[in-house]
Formats: sequence, C-alpha cells, structure tokens
Amino acid sequence: MNPKNATDILKQAIIMEHRGKALYEQVAGQTPNADVKKIFNVMAEEEQTHIDFLQKQLAHYGKSGTFDKNDLEAAPGDDAIANTILSEDIVKDISGSGFEAAAISAAIDMETKAVDFYSKRAKETNDPNEKELFDWLANWEKGHHKLLIDLNKQLTEQVWYDNNFWPF
Repeated sequence: MNPKNATDILKQAIIMEHRGKALYEQVAGQTPNADVKKIFNVMAEEEQTHIDFLQKQLAHYGKSGTFDKNDLEAAPGDDAIANTILSEDIVKDISGSGFEAAAISAAIDMETKAVDFYSKRAKETNDPNEKELFDWLANWEKGHHKLLIDLNKQLTEQVWYDNNFWPF
C-alpha cells in the first residue's frame, strides 16, 4: 500500500465531511422552523462525528501505519438521525419545493459522492484493514443517504398531492 494515498484519502474524506457540516449548519441557520432546524443541526452534529472519527484514524495511521479497529468498533450509529428526520410533522413543515427541500437534494448528492468515494477506495486497496475501514465508512454514509432519499420521497409526494399530480 502507498501510505501517501491512504493519508490523502483520509484528508479528502475530512474535507468532504466539513463541507457537509457547513451545508447543514447554513440551512439550520436560515430556516425559521424549529423542527426543521433540529434536523439540520443533527445532521451537522453527525458530520462532526465523522470528522472526529476520520481525524483519529488519520492520526493513528500517521503514527503506526495502521487503522484503529477499536475506534471503528466504538463508532456511534445513526439512530439519532432516523428518530429526528423521519417524522410526519417534520415533513409537513418542509415545503417540498422550497429552500430546505433544495438543501436535502444537495445533501443527497453529497452523500452519494461520499459513498462512491469510500466504496472506490475500498475496492482499490490491497490492505484488508483499509478495505474494512472504507467499506464501513461507505455503509455509514449509505445510512445517511437512505434517510435523505426517504425524506425527499415524502416531500416529493407531498408536492404531488398538493398540486393534484396524481392520475387518480
């Protein structure tokens, strides 16, 4: 394995997570609805968790040339996000064609890129520990992606109902 590639990949991953956090914080700061603000604040907090995790991995890799499997096993899940985002009241508070919906669409694109980025690295590496790390990261991002896709689907259907787009 080329150590420079692994560190460069981790640095790029940290940058991607910072960008996601910035987007979520910006939306949280601009939306007037408290429940919608909570969604984006939780997503920003989750991105910070990713940043912290990746920075620990980068530091550990820099010192030892290996990834920290203990940190991988101790990383939190996505229950907080699922419990916050997928509520009918929140869907009612987001305009399906407004600013927050546009931000959700942008976030879906960012999560798609993260999944692709981590999956690609997992396929490219010959190091089984690095493969495990990047597969795990890809799956972590897939959870976020699915939540955002589900929310976007609900918002889209809301617009369809509101505009009588259904054929029945």
